Amino acid sequence: MNATDVGFGLVALLMAVPTAYLVKLSVEARRRPQAWVTLFLLAMMAEMWVGAALYARSPSSTALVEALAAMGALMAATVVVVFVALLRGRPSTDPAEPPAPLLEPPGWYRGIAVALVLLSEGLMAYAFAVATATPLLSAGASGGIGGVASVVVSPWFVFPMGAEMGIATILLWSRLSPALRIILPLQAGIMLLTPTAVASSSWLVGSIVLGSVGMIALIVFAMEHIYRHREIPTALGGYLLQILAAYAAMMVGLLLWLVYGTPVVLAASVVLEMVVYFGAVLLPDRFRSGDRFSWQLRPAWAFALLGLVFVGELFMGAVLDLEIQPAQFTGAFFVLPLAGAPLVVVQNSLMNGFWFFATVAGSTWFLAMMGAEMGVLVLFKLRETQSLETRVRLGLMLASYAAFAVFFPSVYYAAVFPNAPGGATVPFLGWSMGIGSAPLGPSVFLVVFVTYAITGVLVVLFGRRVICSTFCTAALMYQGTTIDSMKSFNRTAPVGRKYLGSRFSQAYSVTTGVTMGSLVGASFVSYFDQVGVLHITIAGADPTAFLFALYFGVLWYVMFVTIPYTGTYNCVTMGWCYTGTVAQAFQKVSFFKLKVRSKDVCKACTTLDCAKSCPVGLVDMPGHFRTKGEFRSTKCCGVGDCVGACPYGNLYIHDVRHWVRRRLGLPDSVDRGVPIPMARARPSAIQGATETMGGSAR
Repeated sequence: MNATDVGFGLVALLMAVPTAYLVKLSVEARRRPQAWVTLFLLAMMAEMWVGAALYARSPSSTALVEALAAMGALMAATVVVVFVALLRGRPSTDPAEPPAPLLEPPGWYRGIAVALVLLSEGLMAYAFAVATATPLLSAGASGGIGGVASVVVSPWFVFPMGAEMGIATILLWSRLSPALRIILPLQAGIMLLTPTAVASSSWLVGSIVLGSVGMIALIVFAMEHIYRHREIPTALGGYLLQILAAYAAMMVGLLLWLVYGTPVVLAASVVLEMVVYFGAVLLPDRFRSGDRFSWQLRPAWAFALLGLVFVGELFMGAVLDLEIQPAQFTGAFFVLPLAGAPLVVVQNSLMNGFWFFATVAGSTWFLAMMGAEMGVLVLFKLRETQSLETRVRLGLMLASYAAFAVFFPSVYYAAVFPNAPGGATVPFLGWSMGIGSAPLGPSVFLVVFVTYAITGVLVVLFGRRVICSTFCTAALMYQGTTIDSMKSFNRTAPVGRKYLGSRFSQAYSVTTGVTMGSLVGASFVSYFDQVGVLHITIAGADPTAFLFALYFGVLWYVMFVTIPYTGTYNCVTMGWCYTGTVAQAFQKVSFFKLKVRSKDVCKACTTLDCAKSCPVGLVDMPGHFRTKGEFRSTKCCGVGDCVGACPYGNLYIHDVRHWVRRRLGLPDSVDRGVPIPMARARPSAIQGATETMGGSAR
């Protein structure tokens, strides 16, 4: 970097100050003269940079004259337009006529203001890029879509824009809602961390990592904010979807730039981010208005939120994979050629999409990123949880995710088995897949047997919560504050309602049968492939590897995104997780059950909070408590929300620990929670509850 670059950089950053101040004036303009004067000043700045860009394109005395002439013509035309507009909107001289009311800037005014800011910044970036001979990212940088895109993602555009966003946020701080005071600074920081801004490998990796951290922080804040505020301003709801769409597009564009070298999509996402930003700051009062909606009653909005978050995370994970583990992932995406007959192109596109989805979703950095996002939400839930038993289980769940999703797949196996073959060619073994079949060694079936034996013993002793609520990496995704609150969709979603209760529907039986049948069939095919009898692969992979990619790499995330229509824990409620199905079989003979201290308390209860809190929709739970004093269901995955939700501290989880204590004649140790007075209970019921809770639980 030379003195010229530094000088132009200072000018670009200094220009951010008046631009940000004009944005502030645009927000505060409530009368027609104020609005037109602000537009006039923004137009003057843009027209000044028109002349600078024309001169920088081919500096000469002739170009200088042409640039000045163009500037003069544009400015003169602007003066005429603004002057005529001011004359037409001049206030009346009649003292009896009331003054014009204060008006909110109309949509066309905001659109022109944003367009002028973007035009001004774009022309300045182009002029400085040409004047300093900045290497651009696309051939034909002097014109065309590629050239425009290269300018937009250059340091002359993103750094001044990021500075403008930060300065404008500070100037408008008093008008911003609490949510915007968090999101807008994060948005400015992410803009400053655009990876293409500096031609340096260190900047590339560092900006990608730090930008990803910023996006994770923004997503976590958005998730926790809607959890804390079940009714949010309509403007905020729209803004959250817009900014998530912009960042999803940014991650897509960044991946395309890393793989194919084209900055067009990335540049479009940068412009989209700026439009979304100005759409928020130009009308900040909308975010404090009384126009609100309950997002739990709008499944389409919740679906869009989860979908956009996941798309952004998927492509963010791919970008992190390429930059942090280039030896493993360079050339691993989009390997099939998109050429030839139309049917071949379609087929190869689908296969590329499928394996990209499955490969990234199973990669360490994607899982680490998802674990960071969802893990923070679990920590928030852990902070709220009163039950010691649930707090311990949540801690074990966090540790299990860190071990099974991050440490063992990447750190441990990479160190112990550095020359292991690719996953698409090796059949899967263990509880994560189900039935391993290939004769990789004489002890392979022993390994499978021991795996299932250990799993079965643990489930018999403590219930399927060992798998579905602790060891399984999916549990972390479901049990954070925001996703857990989406269990309301179990009762309102069109598909989720069909799977309510502990009874197995016909649809459940069909899903379970297809899943387990495909697993067993693929295992036999895989075995005969390995011994040379058959030579069958699916999408170029071992059948068991393909099923693992399909069920856990693709289908699980599709079902996760569709929670607003299928309900939470749909892998359990709908029966398509074969690991859960195996655990379910062992739970039929387990010690695990839910018990109450007094049936009378449940009979008097009118809240039904235990059923409402259940993440798998076991709505028939209260009836069993009232008649039997306990509840057993192979669908119950032992999350324990029902225990914490009971307002009377009447419910607890029973497993082998309680059975052993009774056999040894020891008093039953039960976490009693925090009992709450039963305002609606009958006196006799209250008395019975008090007497029961005073003694040992039955």
